[in-house]
Amino acid sequence: MARDLEFGDFTPAEKRRVAGLTVRMALPRANLTRLRREVEAIEQQAERRKNGK
Repeated sequence: MARDLEFGDFTPAEKRRVAGLTVRMALPRANLTRLRREVEAIEQQAERRKNGK
């Protein structure tokens, strides 16, 4: 998980995607591993954009 990111570093679309994935994690039959990987991919994308890489 990205440590130096703040919620303001995400684009509005990324914020919605993370919120939606978080809600889906609360469902009883959710595949937590896959959903967690998706959230981590969004965090990495935001971190790359923030650091200019």
